[in-house]
Amino acid sequence: MNKYIKFVISAIIIAVAVYLMMNRNIGWGIVLVIIAAAPILLFFKNEYILLAFWQLRKQNMEKAAVWLQSITNYQAQLHKSQYGYFHYLLGLTQAQDHPTKVEPLMKKALEYGLNMKHDRAMATLNLAAAAISKGRKQEGQKLLEEAKRLDSAGMMTDQIKMMKDQLKMPTMQKHMHNPNMRNRGKFF
Repeated sequence: MNKYIKFVISAIIIAVAVYLMMNRNIGWGIVLVIIAAAPILLFFKNEYILLAFWQLRKQNMEKAAVWLQSITNYQAQLHKSQYGYFHYLLGLTQAQDHPTKVEPLMKKALEYGLNMKHDRAMATLNLAAAAISKGRKQEGQKLLEEAKRLDSAGMMTDQIKMMKDQLKMPTMQKHMHNPNMRNRGKFF
């Protein structure tokens, strides 16, 4: 549903409420005015994103992904303040199955903006994990430091410590050769 249709629905409900109040049904008019607040609230906080957050809280990634797939055109359905959270939630739901798709989604989420510090820390931590997995250690180190700075509540200290330990491990050479095959090219 387009985000502006919610305002139209709210205006219709308020018009009916005013009509009821003019005809001495003040109680029902007040109830309808309160009900008219729901579409206005859902303009700023999309119902699909709220349901996806609820499913993530229950650790149900599949249902959260289903709710996010209900948003077909995020620019038409969401308020600008929700763009970042849409990409953030998509990245979280795809982290297990498609880890290569997480990095661009988290970059977009940080670009659009996330309100909560711990959400920015989680997005930065996911970017650090992607950078480390692709062999960009310096970028991963910077992102880990930023995630540590953003994690003021200390909710991700274990993950940050684990990733720092992973950075300290020696990397395997990309082109590791068989030592018995060293001189093969010289004689053939």
